[in-house]
Amino acid sequence: MLKFFNSLFGRVVIALVAGIVLGAVFPHFAQSLRPLGDGFLKLIKMVIGPIVFCVVVSGMAHAGDLRKVGRVGLKAVIYFEAMTTIALVIGALLAYATRPGAGMNVNLNSLNAASLASYAEHAKSLKDTAGFLLKIIPETAINAFATGDILQILVFSVLFGSALSLLGNRAQRVSGLIDELSQVFFRVMGFIIKLAPLGVLGAIAFTTGTYGVESLKQLSMLVLVFYASCVVFVVLVLGMVMRLAGFSVFKLIRYLREELSIVLGTASSDAVLPQVMRKLEWMGVKDSTVGLVIPTGYSFNLDGFSIYLTLAVIFIAQATNTPLSIHDLIVVVLVSLVTSKGAHGIPGSAIVILAATLSAIPAIPVLGLVLILPVDWFVGIARALTNLIGNCVATVVIAVWENDIDKARAHRVLNRDAALRYVPSVDDTRVEPGVTEPSPAL
Repeated sequence: MLKFFNSLFGRVVIALVAGIVLGAVFPHFAQSLRPLGDGFLKLIKMVIGPIVFCVVVSGMAHAGDLRKVGRVGLKAVIYFEAMTTIALVIGALLAYATRPGAGMNVNLNSLNAASLASYAEHAKSLKDTAGFLLKIIPETAINAFATGDILQILVFSVLFGSALSLLGNRAQRVSGLIDELSQVFFRVMGFIIKLAPLGVLGAIAFTTGTYGVESLKQLSMLVLVFYASCVVFVVLVLGMVMRLAGFSVFKLIRYLREELSIVLGTASSDAVLPQVMRKLEWMGVKDSTVGLVIPTGYSFNLDGFSIYLTLAVIFIAQATNTPLSIHDLIVVVLVSLVTSKGAHGIPGSAIVILAATLSAIPAIPVLGLVLILPVDWFVGIARALTNLIGNCVATVVIAVWENDIDKARAHRVLNRDAALRYVPSVDDTRVEPGVTEPSPAL
């Protein structure tokens, strides 16, 4: 029991329970705790950009041959698109099977469009492919970091990493500096993550105090169907993919339980990016593969978000009694394949991308998005959890595909071999005495 209380997982679970109790008993006080959650997420966002830059550039530099980088990147893109398409289809199928919006008979004239104004502004640049492609190109390299746009940072990072790899020994000092900066930013993130219980307490207390404890049990049919969709995707689709790769998705989830508990409380996977990368390296995945796949997956492999896109679109159509043709459904899937790639780093990303998607389908009223605003935070929890699990599975699968994983070590770690037990410290790298550090050559 003492071990549980001393672990980050234990402290986060305690914070979750405490937040729910505070929200139920002292709702007004609980609402005042919102700055704890918001402040924690702002601290995370403060260093995510530099961390993504460092790990992508470092991964490309350590990979050596740009042809290998390109090969890994191509395999990642193929895998991401396949999983995104499956996720979009699952969302659509379950929406039709369960019909969560049927019978609501919503009158659009009764909805308040003012609440969508800020989201519509962000969606303007995502209405067409040209606008999306232009958006991922930063005005300046500094501006990409200043705005925290992960897609723009990725573009600059790939260009920088490619140039660094081609220069070879002539850029050795720059490569070494970036490796050292990476360690510094990981250490900073280690400091911040210690505050995770406070962030979880603030986020959960505010939400419970605002919507009431009943909202945690009786959200709506939409939320229940979405959670069920995520479970189906993780258990059946990702489970089968992991089984084909020779591993168990359930053991991987157990291995990442602390990181997933933080995501559960904050509804954001940004907070655990460094820890997840280190744990995958410790598990036996080559660091260059982790450094390429995980950051890229944060923008291009959003499985949970993809499920929600088609589910929410069809929910709005059902709630407003809008008939959808097969052509409309195909357009939804095709447009979502593009718009989902711009989700990360956009304020209110789910609503923004949904607005951009609906703009391409005149048959469905964009104003219907007002219906899902009250539950967006709740579905955001499952979105973030599914996204994170999906990206970790993608990293393992691509590592197996590239033979960049020590399978024997991975099985020992996932089977909780005491000799390879992962024990994080402030910088998330310390292990128990006598246990060998993970080698970059794994």
